[in-house]
Amino acid sequence: MSLQQEIIAKLGVKPTIDVDEEIARRVGFLKDYVKKAGAAGLLIAISGGVDSAVATGLCKRATDELSLETGKEYITLGVFQPYGEQADIEHSYAVAEAFQLTHKVETNIAEAVDEIALETEYAFKSLGIHRHISRGGKGNVKARTRMVVQYALAFDLNLLVVGTDHASEALTGFYTKWGDGAVDITPLSSLNKRQVRELARRLGVPQAVVDKAPTAGLWEGQTDEAELGVSYEANSDYLEGKEIDAKAREILEKHYLRTEHKRQPIPGI
Repeated sequence: MSLQQEIIAKLGVKPTIDVDEEIARRVGFLKDYVKKAGAAGLLIAISGGVDSAVATGLCKRATDELSLETGKEYITLGVFQPYGEQADIEHSYAVAEAFQLTHKVETNIAEAVDEIALETEYAFKSLGIHRHISRGGKGNVKARTRMVVQYALAFDLNLLVVGTDHASEALTGFYTKWGDGAVDITPLSSLNKRQVRELARRLGVPQAVVDKAPTAGLWEGQTDEAELGVSYEANSDYLEGKEIDAKAREILEKHYLRTEHKRQPIPGI
């Protein structure tokens, strides 16, 4: 078995999908998990990107169906988490509007992140290291701070925190360990980026969100494809078992091997 075949098997990506079937299957998955957990609903951070938009649509459909089926109110809480001013925050609100979220809240993480960064720099100074926290380091603090706030909300509201990671991100390890990768449930995990967009169109995600350049929003001007050095088209082709450019294959497989620790349980002895 080639490394490509091994990766596809591990991540569970199908070469083609029936969009309606995938939506129904994932909504059912969310409903079953909520019931088994005895939760009051789902919490989803809405970044303004297509992944969180699709997850929002699935969550809202799941909690609406549960409410109808049981006569008990289940909610989807949408959380907007800008760091200071977010240039595309209107896309987050557009997603909430598209799926008629009645429960939504904005929690700005700027003060918390800046305080953590400052304390880190004090620690550097105590170690005799005179430097600022790195851009990547602060980006990880942002991702982890967002999850701290989500779990604080989820704990007292009895909600499950929903993740937006999918197979194209798992392939490259393009998520923050114990940040956006730290969630209760991941309804997109066996879809590649192309398939996520297919679900987005069927669910009614705003077109501007479907078409925008993917970004983790960790610093100004950051885009996934520029940072990874490979397109999501090549990434999706790879996960569908297609032949791709040799350089793109090399980049993807290097990312996969280098980030294996992110996909494994904590090692112990």
